[in-house]
Amino acid sequence: MDIKQHIREVPDFPKPGILFYDISTLLMHPGAWQHTVQQMADAVAPHKPDLLAGIESRGFLVSAPLALKLGCGFIMLRKKGKLPGATVRHDYDLEYGSDSIEIQEGAIQPGQKVVLVDDLLATGGTMAASAALIRKVGGVVPAAACIIELTFLNGRDKLDMPVTTLAKYDQ
Repeated sequence: MDIKQHIREVPDFPKPGILFYDISTLLMHPGAWQHTVQQMADAVAPHKPDLLAGIESRGFLVSAPLALKLGCGFIMLRKKGKLPGATVRHDYDLEYGSDSIEIQEGAIQPGQKVVLVDDLLATGGTMAASAALIRKVGGVVPAAACIIELTFLNGRDKLDMPVTTLAKYDQ
């Protein structure tokens, strides 16, 4: 099955000149969604994760069913101020500004293997920051996985772990 047939392309979103790859249409198709989750599971399982870390917010949609399928835990990486309780934050630079990502304190035990999961790999900045945050709290990041990769943005060049993507777009 070609999952690209179930990913909608939305021109000029969120601003003119941007082509947005929308997984909503993939999520609406049970067969395509099950196929996608199975492909992700096949890619992630060899890394034997203790936890999957979903990156806000569409990464949650991918990580939760994948964690169930793999029989491992799921944690959320969120923007500053979105998680209850004590958190650990990592600040990082973007092309035009900066951002922060947080995890709940104690969500990862030292040495736990945590695979990063998101819907899309673009410039790699958020994924690299997520890996840095996981390591900051003592986790090990053996791999990352995304449904979509925008290869023309060279995001995987910023990452120091293997990355699996299912649908690659060259423009």
